[in-house]
Amino acid sequence: MAKPIYVLSGPNLNLLGTREPEIYGRQTLEDIRVLCEVRAAALGHTIEFRQSNHEGVLIDWIQEARTEACGLVINPAGYGHTSVAILDALKMLAVPVIECHLSNPAAREAFRRETYVSLAATGLVSGFGGKSYELAVEAAAHLASVK
Repeated sequence: MAKPIYVLSGPNLNLLGTREPEIYGRQTLEDIRVLCEVRAAALGHTIEFRQSNHEGVLIDWIQEARTEACGLVINPAGYGHTSVAILDALKMLAVPVIECHLSNPAAREAFRRETYVSLAATGLVSGFGGKSYELAVEAAAHLASVK
C-alpha cells in the first residue's frame, strides 16, 4: 500500500471555528480534515491527519514521517516562529514538506512574517483559509509523484 501524506497541525488549531474566526474562518479542523481526505483520495493518496498542542509530539510525528509518509503538510501555528527543534526534525526528511497557514502571515504582525519551518519547506501555501490545507495536500501529492 502507498504511503500516506502526513498532515500535521500545531497548537490551538483544535479550536478552529471558534478561535478568532475573523482571522481563521469558521471551518473546524474536522471540516478541514474532510477536505484533505477528499482531495487526497481524488489524487490517489491517503492522509494521516493529526493535531497537537505539544511541540515534542509534533516532532515525534515528523520523525515518524521519515519512513512512513510520502509527503508532509505542516501548519506549525505559533511553533513556526519559535521552534528550532521542529526545523531540525523537518531537515531530516527526504519527502516533500509543504508549510501551510490559514491566514497570510506576510500581511499580519511583523513577528509572523518569517518561520523556521520555511527554512526546511519545499513550498508554502497560505492565506486561503481551510483551502490552504487542500492546496497543500495537492502540492505534496504532486511532488511525491514526481520524486
